[in-house]
Amino acid sequence: MKFFIAQLVTETNTFATAPTGWGGFEEYGIFHGDASRLSPNETGGILRFLRELIEGDGNEAVESLCALAQPANRTVKEVYESMRDEILNDLRAAMPVDAVQLMLHGAMVAEDYDDCEGDLIARIRAIVGPDVAIGAELDLHCHYTELMHTSADAIVAFKEYPHIDAEPRGRELYSILVDTVAGRVRPVAEVFDCKMVGIWHTTREPMAGFVRRMQAVEQQPGVLSVSLGHGFPWGDVPEAGAKLWVVTDNDRALARSLADTLGAEFWAMREATRPVVASIDEAIDSGQPPAGKPVVLADIGDNPGGGAPCDSTFILQRLVERGIGNVVLGALWDLGAVHICQSAGVGTQLDLRIGGKCGPASGAPVDLRVVVRAIVENHSQSALGVRERLGTCVWVEAAHGLHIVLSSVRTQTYGTDVFTGMGITLEDKAFIVVKSTQHFHAEFAPLAQSVQYVSTPGTMNFDFAAIPYRLRSLDYWPRVSNPHEHP
Repeated sequence: MKFFIAQLVTETNTFATAPTGWGGFEEYGIFHGDASRLSPNETGGILRFLRELIEGDGNEAVESLCALAQPANRTVKEVYESMRDEILNDLRAAMPVDAVQLMLHGAMVAEDYDDCEGDLIARIRAIVGPDVAIGAELDLHCHYTELMHTSADAIVAFKEYPHIDAEPRGRELYSILVDTVAGRVRPVAEVFDCKMVGIWHTTREPMAGFVRRMQAVEQQPGVLSVSLGHGFPWGDVPEAGAKLWVVTDNDRALARSLADTLGAEFWAMREATRPVVASIDEAIDSGQPPAGKPVVLADIGDNPGGGAPCDSTFILQRLVERGIGNVVLGALWDLGAVHICQSAGVGTQLDLRIGGKCGPASGAPVDLRVVVRAIVENHSQSALGVRERLGTCVWVEAAHGLHIVLSSVRTQTYGTDVFTGMGITLEDKAFIVVKSTQHFHAEFAPLAQSVQYVSTPGTMNFDFAAIPYRLRSLDYWPRVSNPHEHP
């Protein structure tokens, strides 16, 4: 069998300030058919995994574009169309193929395109025709659209948040496509629109149990896959929101019944699955006095993994005002501060203006007297099965043992080596402040006495009932108590 594989991944926060341009993708590398070889543990990690899987079975893999960008506002039209057309041209050159397997996000939005993934898959279908199997693996924070649904044979989403299951889901999709090409199965899918907007952590109950429930249903005869797309709350597009879909082997009635049943079960859990969010002072108070392990404070409003600028100072400012010490915070994106510290050198003491540079959601800059403790070129973090670039990073220390990591690449903190790779210890700290919503949990939670999700002003508004949508319907929970009562 001949497989065509490609990756195009970014998550679009339509409320963010800056667009996603070439620079956002170039930071992580844009690869033209060689990511699995040149970036096997970073941007090309999934394509490397797929290539090994395909070729390990004696099949052929034709690799196309691999590109990834941190979330920001809509992708510039020319950037999206250029990368899309490269994939399509590579596919034409590779024809005939037996199957197409794509690694996409599911919430990519560009100028004039509310559904980039649907547009790409539909154009691929037009090239390969009705008999070639097409599959897409999506981040669970996807917008599952009708165009995706009708254009692909099978779509599989991550089940876990943090996303620790990208490779198992890729293997699952590959198996479905192999069986489809061989004529052993004929995938059909049905979807349940949950009419919900929110964030759901699979690290705690009842969501952890719901993941197990989906996995149990997948063991039933005739069921190929079950996915819950949580949706991306900060993507204002017409088909946004949580949706559950079931893929079966040519049994549409079974897919419909199971999607309705599981969707209703998820809906019934809505109150029990609301995220517990603390104010800055509540979160700080939770760690006083220290109890032998650090308290992790997640700065969820300034998560660059959701499109935020990653330079907000609200928690930092409050820590300084309250004189809280023995804290590590990062990674905060501040190119100017990194450059100043690089020029000054390790051991230099200086007055440094930190953060608060990208706009009102970033807060005011904080002026601190700091010592440059370490400078690491080409720093990176490793977690969730990949290694991700942080660029040049600087560790500065202010009064009371306030340790701050500044980065030159905007990305969320999810690996402990963001700090330990700079020489900072974590177990002895009172607080660890991370710029992340949930991906940090896999590595940081085991170190902590508690994890506090901290509400700060920022690009990511966690009052889901009040997000100022213009394009998507406002008929959703929690804005409406029961949107399922409406026709």
